[in-house]
Amino acid sequence: MAEKQTIFGRVAQLAKANINALLDRAEDPQKMIDQLIRDYTNNIAEAEQAVAQTIGNLRLAEQDYQEDLNAAQDWGAKAIAASTRADQLRTQGNTAEADKFDNLAKVAISKQIAAEGEAKAAEPMIASQRDVVEKLKSGLAQMKDKLGDLKNRRDQLVARSKSAQAQSAVQGAISSINVLDPTSELSRFEEKVRREEALALGQAEVAASSLDSQFAELELDAGQIEVEARLAALKNRALGGTQAAQIEAPEA
Repeated sequence: MAEKQTIFGRVAQLAKANINALLDRAEDPQKMIDQLIRDYTNNIAEAEQAVAQTIGNLRLAEQDYQEDLNAAQDWGAKAIAASTRADQLRTQGNTAEADKFDNLAKVAISKQIAAEGEAKAAEPMIASQRDVVEKLKSGLAQMKDKLGDLKNRRDQLVARSKSAQAQSAVQGAISSINVLDPTSELSRFEEKVRREEALALGQAEVAASSLDSQFAELELDAGQIEVEARLAALKNRALGGTQAAQIEAPEA
């Protein structure tokens, strides 16, 4: 009985343990829960063996008790039969045989009393064992329920833990990207793009200036051509006038 009490004592400690406090102190709550489940499962297996042994002992005691009751009943029947036979023989005048059967009736009654005494002595023990068995069965059922609850909580806590880890990873990723930080990769890339845009604008302005100067040169060339043309026209008119004067002079 002491061994069974030890087994149930360990299980009771597990059942009363502050699981939340244990998990808070654990570096890996999932491993902690898995270990608790293994310990609890092993203790339940030991408890089942203890309960089975206790029930077996109770059944043996009940069988012995029933055998004592049957024996008491049988010896009582034998005592009645022997006493009846003695009365018949004594009525017939056979006193010696009658005394013999009365003695047999007395022996049967003694056996009956002994069997009844054994049965009566076993009744408190059997009643106590029955009470123990019922409590052990109830305790075992509660242990199994507790194990099921622990497994369910394990699944829930593991799911919550993974969700929290995922959220933490997302927050860490978000916090590592600060778009307002000029030293961040994004800011440096943005600055590079701005420089490229500025270069493109500068090149466009340079190209526009070159085109304007070319048009200006064209305009300058056109003006010079006109000047040259007019100068040539003046010269031609002047030359024509001189020639005409020379032709008219001899006639004078």
